[in-house]
Amino acid sequence: MSDYGSDGGGGDPYDEPIEYDEAGDEPLLEDQDEYGQTHTERMEVLPNGQDDQDARGVSGTTGPGPIPKDQRMTTPYMTKYEKARILGTRALQISMNAPVMVDLTGESDPLQIAMKELRERKVPLMVRRFMPDGSWEDWSVQELIPPE
Repeated sequence: MSDYGSDGGGGDPYDEPIEYDEAGDEPLLEDQDEYGQTHTERMEVLPNGQDDQDARGVSGTTGPGPIPKDQRMTTPYMTKYEKARILGTRALQISMNAPVMVDLTGESDPLQIAMKELRERKVPLMVRRFMPDGSWEDWSVQELIPPE
């Protein structure tokens, strides 16, 4: 008798055979929602320096995209979650031999170096804050006020 309350298995999707493409190399995968509708994701790769609205042929219209600096809506205060993400990302970069932006005085721990960079506001990262309408604001770490 099973403690899981099931009848012993069977009928699970992993029990069904996997279909392969004609070449037999890769399995055929379908991204279906609960109603059986297949969805495809759209991705655009833009050349360096080209605006995403120019690439779609849309010019001068408002919609999802970057918000100019003079029209920002969010607060300039860094959240504790942004701080944790910035410190973790920067510590990982430093541990992978990225150049350090502050003078080292005996520090060898990447997290301590990242914390010193944040204190001196020399972290070379940007924070992207997404809005509910799909637009976003880009803030440099130098512009944000870190939590105490």
